[in-house]
Amino acid sequence: MKKTLTTLSLCFLFIFNISAQHEKSYADKKGNKHLCGSFELEALKNDTTYSDWYQKNYTDYKVELNKTAWKKNLKSTKVDIYLGTWCGDSRTWVPRFVRLWDELGLDKKQLNFIGLYNGDEKYKQGPNGEELGKKIHRVPTFIFTENEVEIGRIVEFPNTSLETDLAQIALGYPSAASYKGANYLLEVLENNPIDSIKANYRYYINQVYKKVSKSSELNTLGYVLLRSNRIKEAALNFQMNTLCFSSNPNTYDSYGEALAAMGETEAAIKQYKKVLSFKPEDENALAQLKILEAKE
Repeated sequence: MKKTLTTLSLCFLFIFNISAQHEKSYADKKGNKHLCGSFELEALKNDTTYSDWYQKNYTDYKVELNKTAWKKNLKSTKVDIYLGTWCGDSRTWVPRFVRLWDELGLDKKQLNFIGLYNGDEKYKQGPNGEELGKKIHRVPTFIFTENEVEIGRIVEFPNTSLETDLAQIALGYPSAASYKGANYLLEVLENNPIDSIKANYRYYINQVYKKVSKSSELNTLGYVLLRSNRIKEAALNFQMNTLCFSSNPNTYDSYGEALAAMGETEAAIKQYKKVLSFKPEDENALAQLKILEAKE
C-alpha cells in the first residue's frame, strides 16, 4: 500500500511540476510563446524562444565603468524586473542590465524576473496580479528596494545611460521618473476616489497637462487600467488625454472604447464621430459606430 501511495505521490508531483512550468508561459494570438509570472533567468538564457535575443543583447553590450565604489551600496538591494518577452525595449534592456550587474560582480540572486501579458485581455498584467500596486504601465520596469522600501526605478529605458542611472540609484539620487504625466495621474487615481477627482477636475487636468509629454503616454496607461477592469479610471484618463491632445483622433477613439465598456452608448458614439471628423474613412470608428448605433 505504501508503495502505491508513493508512486501516486510521485506522479502527482510530476504532473504538478509540468503544470507549474506550463503556467510560466503562454501563446499570444499569433501563436508566439511568451513568459508570464515569476521565472528564473535561466529561462531567458536557455530556452531557444528567447535565448537568441537575450544572448545577443547581453554579449553585444559594452559596459562603460569608471569609478564603481558606489556598487557596495547595492549589495543588499533587491531588483524586481517587470518585462514582456514580446516587448522590444524589454528584449534590449533586460539583457544589458544583467550584463552590467555581472560586470559589477553583484549577485544575480538579488534579481527577480516577472513576465507580463500582452494583448487585449490582460494587458501588462501578471497571471497572479504580480504587478498590482507597483504602478506598472511601461515595460521593462526595474524597481529597486531596500528592506521592502523603493529607492528608485528605471522605466522602459535609462534616462541618461544604464551605468549612470544605476549609480545614481546606488548613491541615493535616482533620476527623475520618465512619463511624469502618467505617473502623476496613476498616483492620483490610486489615492483618491473618482468622485473627489471629478470634483477637483480642473486642478488635476492642469497638473496632468503640464507633466504629460505625448498622447501615447496616457493612452498606454488608459489601456492598462481598462484591461484590469478599472473602467471608470480608464475613462477619466482617456478623457484627460482628449483635452491634452485635442487634435489627435486616437485619443477620442480610446475614450469612446472606455465609454462603450461603461454602457454609455450615446457618449461613445459622440467620441467616434469626433474621430471621423479628423479621419472620415477610419475603419475602427466606422465599425464601432455601426455596433453602437444598432443598440440605440
